[in-house]
Amino acid sequence: MLDLLLGALAISFSAVFMKLVAVGPTAAGFYRMLFGGLLLAALLVWRGERPALGRAAPWVLAAAAAFALDLVFWHRSILAVGTGLATLLANFQVFLVAIASVTLFGERGGWRLAVAVPLALLGLALIVGVDPSALEPAQRAGIGLGLATAVCYASYILALREARSAAATSATALITAISLATAALLAVAVPLAGESFRIPGLRDFGVLVLYGLVGQVLGWVLISRAVDRVPVSRVALVLLLQPLFAYLWDVAFFGRWFSATEVAGAGLALIGIYLGATRRD
Repeated sequence: MLDLLLGALAISFSAVFMKLVAVGPTAAGFYRMLFGGLLLAALLVWRGERPALGRAAPWVLAAAAAFALDLVFWHRSILAVGTGLATLLANFQVFLVAIASVTLFGERGGWRLAVAVPLALLGLALIVGVDPSALEPAQRAGIGLGLATAVCYASYILALREARSAAATSATALITAISLATAALLAVAVPLAGESFRIPGLRDFGVLVLYGLVGQVLGWVLISRAVDRVPVSRVALVLLLQPLFAYLWDVAFFGRWFSATEVAGAGLALIGIYLGATRRD
């Protein structure tokens, strides 16, 4: 559970890096996965470890495809509707994973999970505070991209769980393979999206390296270590801490103004996550 909490904290910085870098959304995802994958590969070489995917190989490819689409949709959703709403929509994955956990994996839902998921999402909605009737057509398209992100995010979590269960290798080696496979897919998507691989300057290069280090090396290695040891519905719920932390970084780093409603929303989200994360199975 500690790995899961620290992993959610690490990936919550993703939106911060996206705000700081001046490259296209698909290219940003490509460099995140490339730099993260290369750093992880260097770590494996230093440790003398060779990835042995075996039966996990199909799940690694499935996870890479889901994550590539996740990043493409999510980064474009951020540009259309902003960080807060895009991240909230992406985290509708918790409903999809909860349904899968009960129907596919035989996990027990219980009243705590039934209360925790909508309570946490209600809290996040209060933080974002968006009036759908005030949205422009481009923003409504961004909502569609955000919901598509949720489907891909849920698919990635489930594929990662299966890969972790099937792999006869470490979490580090598994995320290395997924990261490099995702980078290869995004390398094809960048020109198709009409974007350039060009990095404007040294500052942007440094931000992208940090994006890969924090979001991929730290974040998903920690999460992958927990994903086959913690019920998958609980994994999805604890990952709702990502948008909550992202909101805090918006306040701390970018001077975002916050209201009493947003503070109440943060409280509801924390209560919901606590209820779901501490339930007995």
